[in-house]
Amino acid sequence: MSSIFLRIYGGLLFSLVLVSVLSGIVVTIVNGVRLAEYREDMARGTFRLVSEVLASMPEAQRPKWLGEWGQKLSIPFSMLPLERSDFTPKEIELLSQGGIDVQMLTEKAAVITSLIDDRWLLQGRVAEISEQMANGTIVFLRHLLGHYTPDERVTVLAQRSTESLGFPVSIAQSSDISLPPLQNTQLQQGSIVTVLNIRDESLQLYARMQDSDQILHLGPLKLLNPYPFKLILTLSLFVLVSLSLAIYILVRGMEKRLRKLERAATRFSRGDFEVRVNVGGADSIGRLAMAFNAMADHIQRLLSLQKEMIRGVSHELRTPVARLRFGLDLIADARTQEEREAQLEGMDQDIQELDHLVDEFLTYANLEQGTPTISLKRHDVDKVVAQVVGEHLRSQNRVEIEHIPCNVLNPRRFVEIDRRYIHRAIQNLVGNACRYADSKVQVRFSSTQDTCRIDVDDDGAGIPEEQWERVFSAFSRLDDSRTRKSGGYGLGLSIVRRIMYWHGGRALVSHSPLGGARFSLVWPRKQRH
Repeated sequence: MSSIFLRIYGGLLFSLVLVSVLSGIVVTIVNGVRLAEYREDMARGTFRLVSEVLASMPEAQRPKWLGEWGQKLSIPFSMLPLERSDFTPKEIELLSQGGIDVQMLTEKAAVITSLIDDRWLLQGRVAEISEQMANGTIVFLRHLLGHYTPDERVTVLAQRSTESLGFPVSIAQSSDISLPPLQNTQLQQGSIVTVLNIRDESLQLYARMQDSDQILHLGPLKLLNPYPFKLILTLSLFVLVSLSLAIYILVRGMEKRLRKLERAATRFSRGDFEVRVNVGGADSIGRLAMAFNAMADHIQRLLSLQKEMIRGVSHELRTPVARLRFGLDLIADARTQEEREAQLEGMDQDIQELDHLVDEFLTYANLEQGTPTISLKRHDVDKVVAQVVGEHLRSQNRVEIEHIPCNVLNPRRFVEIDRRYIHRAIQNLVGNACRYADSKVQVRFSSTQDTCRIDVDDDGAGIPEEQWERVFSAFSRLDDSRTRKSGGYGLGLSIVRRIMYWHGGRALVSHSPLGGARFSLVWPRKQRH
């Protein structure tokens, strides 16, 4: 068992190493994806603005203008004929709808492409989203808006959504902008003012329009904060170590409980059948301990039953065997044929008794020690009762046996039973009642929606209440009689109780309205297969 827990601990150590490696891989992938999305969002507006300006000017002027603004924006721009690109028709359609294409070169560099017109593509290599690029973008916007009047600028910017540009942009009066004095002075002098908000991890840029008091505001621009590998690794290891400690504590408790179970199993294998396990709990180990205790109880009961059966068999066989031996001696001394035939007839009865005794033993052993083959089919139980009563009426005439017909509807008389075993149970009860009745036995079957019941009443001496449970024990007889008239083997009622057990029911004894004993069989109409 220790090797099992060593494997568990080894698995935990392996998990620590595996989580560390996977954490590094996941952080790298996530940071790469976030960087690509951030680069695309921040460059989208700049590339669209540049593409719109290029589309509105003659092709001859484009290279010079593109070179000048490429330096200001820190993006080396180039123009590529559409037919020389390797874009698919679907990708070209997305570009024509205002989309851009980002192709990662390395972790820190990418080529971004947008469509100028139906013939040209604008490409630029973006190494990083820097403050210089942001400054160049606001300067470029100020340059474009310089061609409009102050009132037109507000309208033009209102038509530009944040989704199309990739960043928010607005225009306001100088009196509406609140900046520190030094930065306000720089703004009035025409400089680009950059405000970094550490708490929100954002960047805002301000630029004064050259011909008015209007202030162009770009931002806030969210800064990319890559997840640090050391932090992610530390958190992952902390969580895993905490989880490992919790698992270790849990496993240690499980190990102690399993060791108790192991020691109990070892003692049980050495013959200590009184040992039981007390580990408690409703988990798998607790259920295993309960199963072990149930198994130990069952084995101990079987061993006790085996000893009892050996004693009972030896005792029960002794009487008919002694009678057979005595009969043989009498046959040897018989003087006439009539005497020999009388002795032979008695010996034949003893042999039949032995055969019946062996059959009782085998039936009881099959029902008690193993799982008998129960063949459940729908049968009319009242007909089975009538058949048993008819058999006893033909075999004896000492007492009156009355079958009270069942008065329930026909479908309720049909029940899932093993006909052979139910027949045997009713037969044992009726035979027992005939043996102890004074003059009358009544048998009836009744049924409800959920249960079935058979009652066998007699008018004999009855059974004291303190003996009701004992009568179902194997080899028990209340009068210790061994005669053919009132004796038996003490197994009939035990067999009845086991038959009811395998049908999910019970065998009961109570006082009879006739004055004697009432034996009842109660079981569910529908069996659990």
